[in-house]
Amino acid sequence: MIDFEEELSHYKPSLEIEAVEDAIGKNDLTDMTDIMMDLIKERKE
Repeated sequence: MIDFEEELSHYKPSLEIEAVEDAIGKNDLTDMTDIMMDLIKERKE
């Protein structure tokens, strides 16, 4: 039987994932909601 607590204690996240998280977290990303809100504002003006 698998001991999940023991397996979790051996877990180390990938460095690539940590680097991606940092890069994404530092960027101000525009999502579809932002784009739609801009289009609605332009249409009203």
